Amino acid sequence: MSDWQTFGISLLGGYLLGAIPFGLIFAWIAGAGDVRKVGSGNIGATNVLRTGKRWAAAATLVFDAAKGAAAVLLTGWYFGPMAALAGGLGAFLGHLFPVWLGFKGGKGVATFLGVVLAIAWKVGLLVALTWLAIAYLWRISSLSALIAAALSPFYMALFGWYEPALLLASMAVLIFIMHRENIARLLAGTEPRIGAKTP
Repeated sequence: MSDWQTFGISLLGGYLLGAIPFGLIFAWIAGAGDVRKVGSGNIGATNVLRTGKRWAAAATLVFDAAKGAAAVLLTGWYFGPMAALAGGLGAFLGHLFPVWLGFKGGKGVATFLGVVLAIAWKVGLLVALTWLAIAYLWRISSLSALIAAALSPFYMALFGWYEPALLLASMAVLIFIMHRENIARLLAGTEPRIGAKTP
């Protein structure tokens, strides 16, 4: 099998895993209805939390991260480390642009974290601690995500892992693009804080 075939299979397999809309599923199971009609309309854990269903938000966070990690680990096990990066990218893109939801998905933060943890758990831990520290200080999920994502390629490079660092840099750019409305609200001082319900 050629490198391009391996890359394509890994990317597609990761995409299919990443496209599973766990936020939509858990919010519905919790009786919160369609989470796309709540708050920001996002299917991620932060918006699920705005429904008041904390267990559903926690489950969304865990499963969204798990699908990113699973994509990396499975493709890496079958095809090797470079394929693992393709699988992780596929899962991230699947979460952002799921075919089942008209390519309108989440913003990718939890899936991003799962990918990073599976590639290099030490870097994943640094990213998670960065998110937690910023969230503790300002209680704004988007700000925490943006700072953690921006620092992730530098964390990876500190360990000398430059190819994964390039992948994380490209994913961080997409996270910033997906958070463009949040960035506008941050600049305006109107971004909601963690746990706040949005009508």
